[in-house]
Amino acid sequence: MSAAIPNSLLPQIMVECRCRNQLLQALMLHSKNVNNMKIRYMMMLFALLLSSSCTDQLELIPPSNATTIVFYKSESDFLQAINSVYADLKSYPTRVLDLSETRSDNIYGVSDDGKRYWDEINNFSPGLAANSKVLSSWSDNYSGIFKANTLLDQLSKNGAEVLNEPLRLRLEAEGRFLRAFYYFDLVRSFGKVPLIDRVMTAVEAENTSQSKAEDIYALIIEDLKFASENLPEAYNANMVGHATRYAAKGILALVYMTRSGPSYGIEGPGLGTDEWSLAATLLDDIIKSEKFRLLDTYDEIFAYDNENNAEVIFDVQYISGGLGLGGEYPSLFLPDLYVQQIAGFAGGVMVRPPSADLLSTYPAEDNRKTFAVQEGYTVGGRYDARPLLVKYIDAAKRGTRWTDWPLNFIVLRYTDIVLLRAECTLNGASGSQEDVITFVNDVKRRANIPLVTAVDLDGLLAERRREFIGEGLRWHDLVRSGKAIDLLNRWSTIEDNEGAMNQMKADYIIYPIPQTELNINPDLYEQNEGYN
Repeated sequence: MSAAIPNSLLPQIMVECRCRNQLLQALMLHSKNVNNMKIRYMMMLFALLLSSSCTDQLELIPPSNATTIVFYKSESDFLQAINSVYADLKSYPTRVLDLSETRSDNIYGVSDDGKRYWDEINNFSPGLAANSKVLSSWSDNYSGIFKANTLLDQLSKNGAEVLNEPLRLRLEAEGRFLRAFYYFDLVRSFGKVPLIDRVMTAVEAENTSQSKAEDIYALIIEDLKFASENLPEAYNANMVGHATRYAAKGILALVYMTRSGPSYGIEGPGLGTDEWSLAATLLDDIIKSEKFRLLDTYDEIFAYDNENNAEVIFDVQYISGGLGLGGEYPSLFLPDLYVQQIAGFAGGVMVRPPSADLLSTYPAEDNRKTFAVQEGYTVGGRYDARPLLVKYIDAAKRGTRWTDWPLNFIVLRYTDIVLLRAECTLNGASGSQEDVITFVNDVKRRANIPLVTAVDLDGLLAERRREFIGEGLRWHDLVRSGKAIDLLNRWSTIEDNEGAMNQMKADYIIYPIPQTELNINPDLYEQNEGYN
C-alpha cells in the first residue's frame, strides 16, 4: 500500500481471523432465535464488530483489494454486509451534537478551562484542522462509504446469483441510501470532498482529489432517487430501523433545500438552486401517506419505552448491556459529577449548557423546555446555576456506563417534515400562509403555548429552534436560511461573556479538511479557505 494514499480513501483494514467465521456463525444463529427486532439487529452488528477485533492469525488486506476478496457467497454474507454499513451510523449523533449543535447559537460551548475539543468548534477557531472531532467526522463517513461501495460492488458481481431479486434490489437501495447519507453529511460539513463511488485500486485512490459540491450532490441525488423508488414503505417487526422509502424521500427533500440555500461566496453546501418545489413534492408524499403523525405529547417522542413510534421516520439504533453498542450522546453535554449522581457511573466531561438566548425564547408554559432542560444542579452540596440539556436522560434506563445508553437517536421525525414543508412554502413553493400557520400551530398546540395568526421565515426558524433543541438541526437551519453570519455574530456579542469567540464569517460555514489528510499527500487536497 502506498504511503501517499489518503486515510479517507482507505478507511478500513479488512481483518481475517481463524476464529472469525465461528464467531459470526454463532452470533448470527443466536440472533435468529431472538424475537426482539432491536436486539437481533444490534447483535448482528456486534458480531461484525467482534470479528474485526480478533487477534488470532491476523492477515491485513488493503481495501483497494476488496474486489479480489470472495466473501459475499451467501444471503447471510450480504445481510451481514448491509448491517456493517449501518454500523457507521453509531457515531452520527455525537457528530451532529459536536459539529452542529455546539457550532450554533443553541449551545454556549466555552469550557471551564478553555482547553476542550469543543471550544474551538464553538469559537469559530481558524485552527480546527487538527481537531479530533473534525477528523472523526471525515473518517467515520468515509468508512461508511467504503463499506457501502464494497456491498454495491459485490451485489453487482454476484448478487443476482445468490439473492432473490426483491432482496437484491432492497439491499442495493439500502446501500445507496446510506452512501448518500454519509456523503450528505460530508458535503454539509466540508464542501468539496473526494468522490468515491466504487471500490478503487490503490493507484486510483492515491490520485483522487476533491470534487466540487455539485458533483457530490449529483451522486447523492441519484442514490436517494433510487432508494426512494426501491425501498419498502415499512418493514416487519424484525427489520424496524432499516431505511424506508419515506426516509429516502425526507433526506432527499432536505438535500434539495440545502442546495437551495445561499452559497455565501464559498464552495460549501448551498448552491442557490431554488429547488424548494422539488423538496415540497417529496415532503407532501410523506405527509399524504398518513404513515406518520405528531405524537400527543413532546416527552413521549423520546421515551425509552416508546422507540420507533409514529413520529420516527429514521433513527440510529442503540442497545445497552456493555456490548459496545450503546450511545454516548444522551450525556455528552453533562458534567461528570452530575452523571455520577444520577446514574452511578462516571460519565460526561464538563457542562455544555443551552445558551441563555435560546432559553429566553421559550414561553413560560412551554413544556418542551420543561422536559429538555434542567435549571441548575447540586452536587456535593455545591450549586451550579448553569442549565443542563437532559432531554435524552432517563437514569432508570441507563446502561453500564456513560457511553452505553440504549435510547435510539432520531435523525428525521414527522414534526421536522411538516415544518420543512412550511419552510418550502415561505420560500416560494406551493401552499398558502394558512397552510404554514396550520403546520406551526399544530406544533405550538402540543407545546402548550399560544397560537399565531401569521408566520414568516424568522418565526418559523424560531419555532424550529425551540422544537429541535439538542437534535443537531439548528446549525444547518441557519446555514440554509442565509442568516448564519449575521445572527451568530449578534448572538455571540450578547452571549460570549468570556470573550472567547471569533467573528463568524463565510469561510466558517464549512469545516477545514483534517490536517492528517493534508499531511499524507500535501498535493492531493486544497485546504478550505480561512483555516490555518
